[in-house]
Amino acid sequence: MTEALELPLEIRRNGFHPAEELLRARDEEGVVRVVTPFGVPAYLVCRYEDVREVLADSTRFSNARTQLAGFDDLDEDEERRARAGHLLTLDPPEHTRLRRMLTPEFTMRRMRRLEPRIVEIVGMALDDLERAGQSADLVAHFALPVPSLVICELLGVPYADRAAFQDRTARMLDMALPAEQRNAAERESRAYMAALVARAQAEPGEDMLGMLVREHGDDLSTDELTGIASFLLLAGHETTANMLGLGTLALLRHPDQLALLREDPARIESAVEELLRWLSIVPAVQPSTTTTEVEIAGHTIPAGSLVMTSFPAANRDGSFVERPDTLDLTRKATGHLAFGHGVHHCLGAPLARMEMRIAFPALLSRFPGLALADPDGPADFRVSSLVYGLKSLRVTW
Repeated sequence: MTEALELPLEIRRNGFHPAEELLRARDEEGVVRVVTPFGVPAYLVCRYEDVREVLADSTRFSNARTQLAGFDDLDEDEERRARAGHLLTLDPPEHTRLRRMLTPEFTMRRMRRLEPRIVEIVGMALDDLERAGQSADLVAHFALPVPSLVICELLGVPYADRAAFQDRTARMLDMALPAEQRNAAERESRAYMAALVARAQAEPGEDMLGMLVREHGDDLSTDELTGIASFLLLAGHETTANMLGLGTLALLRHPDQLALLREDPARIESAVEELLRWLSIVPAVQPSTTTTEVEIAGHTIPAGSLVMTSFPAANRDGSFVERPDTLDLTRKATGHLAFGHGVHHCLGAPLARMEMRIAFPALLSRFPGLALADPDGPADFRVSSLVYGLKSLRVTW
């Protein structure tokens, strides 16, 4: 069974909460030695301020110097192509060059132009959920379709291909699968996106891929376009989909907090931030490599060491917020690390926030009696995935 797997410490969970051993590591040591699933020793940084320090300093903590995990068989040219356009594997100035091209597409001004279409997409998904009838799967009919369709339209990816790319993404993120299967899924994903890039280069549309080809075609290689699009497609649907599913379960399991949001829908902004902090569905960003000897939380980390950061532990750090293990939608949880920090702060954070600010109130308004189909049953958590969430969530109304 999946629960019996020896999962990496950084992704272990206890329901909604980080695993007890991860919290002990934060409280007792701050930094602990771990071994990655690929057999590489690493340092795991767990405290809020220390995590921020690591993420804010790309000079001492380099992503570009970190070997791509699980791809030991790549030659130099293959590794270069695999890194191309993948923002999390790059350092400034290369990272800055690519991010500068993408940032205009994710500004709040751009998001406001998207808002009417997102409202429409949410409404379509709610219609589909209602048609599915009582005990419908909220993940399949609502949480996953909303961000998938949004990112498909934004990038120019055919929505009809969603089942295939969702399957590939699930395999890429599932630590229960052998590395060979995860790597195969990643190669399949890049091949698929390379075909879409070739189509956009031949005939640029009005989507983001078309924009990148028209406005930056002379500055971006085909490999970079493929890497950018592959990364945005994965991040654009996986993270928000799991926040919508897991966030709904969290609200249903905390009726006092659900009541607060129902009574005052204007509370949605603080509610989204608190759910992001409390759930921390992405355990960490790309590991970095120290370029010099550093000291973190009283621990000396040698140059050339692999360093990982724990978002779930950091976001539940008592030095960051009071009563960190309590879900409190009245909390002002600004400064959380659910979207990362520093140069690698999530580019799509404005889009993810907008989708959640629209989707949660719309769901609760459409179904005032929303409830779990099996209130006493176990939740179907994705315990082995690099993006935490739910496989399914049966609801009634």
